[in-house]
Amino acid sequence: MNKDMKFPFFVRVSLFFIGSFAFISMLYIGKALLLPLIFALVIAIVLHPVVNILTRFRIKRVVAIILTLLVTIIVITAFSSFLISQIVRFSDTWPKMVVKLTDSMNEAVTWISGNFDIRPQKIFEWIEKTRGEFINTSGSAIGNTLLNVGNGLIVILLVPVYVFMILFYHPLLIDFFRRVFGADHQTEVSSVIAQVKTLIQRYLTGLFFEFLIIAILNTIALLLLGIEYAILLGVLGALLNIIPYLGGLVAVALPMIVALVTKDSSWYPMYVLAAYYFIQLIDNNYIVPKVVASKVKINALVSIVVVLAFGALWGIPGMFLSIPLTAIIKLIFDHIEPLKPWGFLLGDTMPPLTIFKIKIKKS
Repeated sequence: MNKDMKFPFFVRVSLFFIGSFAFISMLYIGKALLLPLIFALVIAIVLHPVVNILTRFRIKRVVAIILTLLVTIIVITAFSSFLISQIVRFSDTWPKMVVKLTDSMNEAVTWISGNFDIRPQKIFEWIEKTRGEFINTSGSAIGNTLLNVGNGLIVILLVPVYVFMILFYHPLLIDFFRRVFGADHQTEVSSVIAQVKTLIQRYLTGLFFEFLIIAILNTIALLLLGIEYAILLGVLGALLNIIPYLGGLVAVALPMIVALVTKDSSWYPMYVLAAYYFIQLIDNNYIVPKVVASKVKINALVSIVVVLAFGALWGIPGMFLSIPLTAIIKLIFDHIEPLKPWGFLLGDTMPPLTIFKIKIKKS
């Protein structure tokens, strides 16, 4: 008697969607626990080679992990302090920039009403309404921001602890995965784990070098144009550039707005746009293919979809994690036979175009 039970297609599809909904709901509900763990896991993978190097010099493993974590925390703290000082300096002159931006908007209203036959009063009413909604929204946004800061502080305290534990129990975790999948699959499991570690290490290393290069290029371009807060805008632009496709749009919008309200000529925003476009050409045609894209083979369509999806699921941290997590998922799919088509869909390998020819029978 055949004990294998085959469900109808509609049942399998229904189970798939129900399971997917339940899984995504669990990811959303558990983000407070999952986000620190995932960040800690990624950081631990990057720091693991450093710990191994220190242990080769006969330094005890616990001491090596502590030293590595201390150096990492010092570097991150120094960078964060620099960025915060620049933001505070920027916020001090924000009221003056708002006044200039209002004057520019008034000039734009006059131009629009003169060229498109729209009464200025209607435009000003719309601006006042929008500003009122923005102020009301800002009130609740401040509360949300304070809540997020509180959550962020908890995450900041948890992540180093998680990183230490993951690095310390690294052999135990590896052996656990080998035992879960049985002795018959130990070789393949070890291969997948090694590839995941290599992928994360190379991808984040490439991303770090891309960030440095873009930050320097952005800052130099803004300094040459005489744009205020060039260092802050250059670094923020490089950080936003890490978010594929969407981050670059916000990165160029910020310096364009600053150029509009701080410069007398309205051509300066166009100069900023041209400079950033040139930098993006260098990034897309040289830096990304040589440094980043060669490490993660994800096609552009999937990249945009996962950035938006993880952004809706976990916010801005999800956007930063979207590409590495998708790359790991693709790597796992490529090693499981039934899931290989999905891995192919996520990748950037284009199959040859097939030309369909219709044969017409001659009577």
